[in-house]
Amino acid sequence: MKIELAIIFIVLAAGAGFLIGNLLRKKLSDSLVSKAEELASRIVEDAKREAETISKEAALQAKDVVYQAKADFEREAKEKHKDLQTLEKRLQQKEENLDKKMNLFDQRDADLTKKEQGILAREQSLSRKEESLDALVAEQRAKLEQISGMTTAEAKKILMDAMESEAKLDAAKRIKAIEEEARETADKKSKEIISLAVQRYAGEYVAEKTVSVVALPSDEMKGRIIGREGRNIRALEAATGIDLIIDDTPEAVILSGFNPVRREVAKIALEKLIADGRIHPGRIEEVVAKAEEEVEQAVKEAGDQAAFDLGVHGIHPEILKLIGRLKYRTSYSQNVYQHSLEVAFLCGIMASELGINVKQAKRAGLLHDLGKAVDHEVEGSHAVIGAELARKYGESPKIVHAIMAHHEDEKPNSILAVLVQAADALSGARPGARREMMETYVKRLEDLERISCSFGGVNNSFAIQAGREIRVMVSSEEVSDERAVLLAKDIAKKIEAEMTYPGQIKVNVIRETRAIEYAR
Repeated sequence: MKIELAIIFIVLAAGAGFLIGNLLRKKLSDSLVSKAEELASRIVEDAKREAETISKEAALQAKDVVYQAKADFEREAKEKHKDLQTLEKRLQQKEENLDKKMNLFDQRDADLTKKEQGILAREQSLSRKEESLDALVAEQRAKLEQISGMTTAEAKKILMDAMESEAKLDAAKRIKAIEEEARETADKKSKEIISLAVQRYAGEYVAEKTVSVVALPSDEMKGRIIGREGRNIRALEAATGIDLIIDDTPEAVILSGFNPVRREVAKIALEKLIADGRIHPGRIEEVVAKAEEEVEQAVKEAGDQAAFDLGVHGIHPEILKLIGRLKYRTSYSQNVYQHSLEVAFLCGIMASELGINVKQAKRAGLLHDLGKAVDHEVEGSHAVIGAELARKYGESPKIVHAIMAHHEDEKPNSILAVLVQAADALSGARPGARREMMETYVKRLEDLERISCSFGGVNNSFAIQAGREIRVMVSSEEVSDERAVLLAKDIAKKIEAEMTYPGQIKVNVIRETRAIEYAR
């Protein structure tokens, strides 16, 4: 850069000198022209010398830069060379270690090969011995079969039958002794707790039907409900989702539907329309909307009231709504809302007698049939549905398990689950709580007697106490006391497998031996 500036400076100086010389030649005399030329010459020479000086300085600086770059390069090269030497040493060490390991592996492989050969030789020896032993066993077996006069299968069957019979008798004796011992201590206490719970709780009961009936002031109202070309009844069915049955029944309309809440909405809406007298599609939609609000409010209040009556707090609002919906749900004509309250009270009473958490027991009893509020909308057992809902809305695992296990959908593994089972059975099985059709009732009694008579040694069977107990009369010659215990268990298992029933059924096997003699 400095060399280029020097050249430019020389050119400019020469040009300036040339211009100055021309001017001086024209204006000055010849002497002045010569002096000016000398001056220009000196200026040009000075510029040349300065340019040479600058050029030398630039060359020296360039040499310094090259020398510094060369020194840096050599230093970096040395450092890299050191790094490469270090890596080379490491690789050499690793290679030596790998060689050692390979030698060790080769040695182990050789040892394993020797051991494998020894094992193969031993296996061959054992195989030969096993073949020899099999031949000896077969020979001995043939001799035993020849001496005893029966085959191995026959002897094995006789031995197994004898052992099975002996084991069953021993087991029956043991079961009988355990049951008698447990019955002495547990039966009295359990009866006291259950009888105390039943005595302390006296709940009201009102039988309900699964269909709703709306009374009419006159049969003329049927025509107004149907409307011109059936538009009113179609609008009412579309708005409520409930079927209206208008038949020859005097002064009555029947509401039919699977959803009890919708059926209640339809009933309230129809009663309001009949009282108002204005029945047309527009008015129907307005009245149905108001009825839905009323039922929704009633559902919420019923859930809150149930929690307040039981002293159970902290239940999720959605669960309280579902509990309120049970007010319009029936099971075997028993109102599920009242049934849940009754089970909760019974659980609380029995829990207090056993010394466990009363509020937790009441909570489990109240929520045990929660799934029935939506079981017509969701597939599955109401116990499983209720448990899933309780888990979804933050109930504790103990409560969820008690709900799941109250119909044996899951094996009970806590006292709380057993309490809910017992309270549910008490509430459903007490006299007057549930009503069944006569055909179903008779069929259940016949099935009980048929199952009991299907076992060997049974002379007769009688279903008593409305099918809550089955008494089985057995032959004393064919059935022993120990066998009677096993027979009762077998009958109970078969009843559980083949029948569906509320509560529990007692199986009572009776064996009687009579000795008769006449004095003459």
